[in-house]
Formats: sequence, structure tokens, C-alpha cells
Amino acid sequence: MLVIRLTRVGKKNQPVYRVVLTEKQNPVRGKFNEILGSYNPRLKTKALKTERIKYWLSKGAQASPTVHNLLVSEKIIEAKKVKAWQPKKKTPEAKAAAAKAVAEAEAKKTETPAEEEVKAEEIKQETPADKPVEEAKASE
Repeated sequence: MLVIRLTRVGKKNQPVYRVVLTEKQNPVRGKFNEILGSYNPRLKTKALKTERIKYWLSKGAQASPTVHNLLVSEKIIEAKKVKAWQPKKKTPEAKAAAAKAVAEAEAKKTETPAEEEVKAEEIKQETPADKPVEEAKASE
């Protein structure tokens, strides 16, 4: 099955991608049938051969999700964008640690308002407004 996908050709920390037509089983950096364009994410430049892309799509080639989104943004194809990546699945240990952290955060949130009320009461008891008046009467 033919697929239109990106292959990286840029230097270290300077990604530049080619949009290529290749067999799905070929490695990402392996052989390809045709170069259909390029994409530079740092400069946001896209140079795509629209006629060739439309030709290969009409022949049954499938675009990868990222290339599909590029084609939609360049208005080469009329479709909605698709989700291009999946978040990593958490291991059971990581899920347990995350749940524990959430529980601790909620416990702190419930304790905080009570502590603030106690501190507010202590402040009221330490500085009553009546003391200066009594001291002024005693000095007379």
C-alpha cells in the first residue's frame, strides 16, 4: 500500500522534512518512490507539489495523519484535521503514583480553608479594637 508521509532530512536540532511517497512497509528513512514536497517546522515553510499529491491520492495512496493535516491547512484537500498523535499509555505503577498525587493535592485543598479560618480567629483575638480605648481611659 502506498503512503504519503514525512521523512526527516535535517541536521541535529534543525528538523526539515521531505514529503515522500513510499510503500507502507518501507522504513521511515528508507527507499521512496517520489519526493512530493518539503516542510520546515522552524520557519513554517511548506513547499508541496499539489498536482502530484492529488494524483497519488486519486490512485489510492493514503496520507499519514500529520501529512493529512498539512494538506488540509494548505487547502489541497477538503477534510477535517485528524488527531496526529496518541499520548503514551501509563503503566499501572505510574497510574497509582498519579492517583496518589491527586489524592494528596485534594487533601491539602481541604485542609487549607480550615487553617485559614483558625489563623483569622487568632488574629482577631490578638488585636481587638477595644484595647486602645481602655488604655486611653486609664491614662486620663
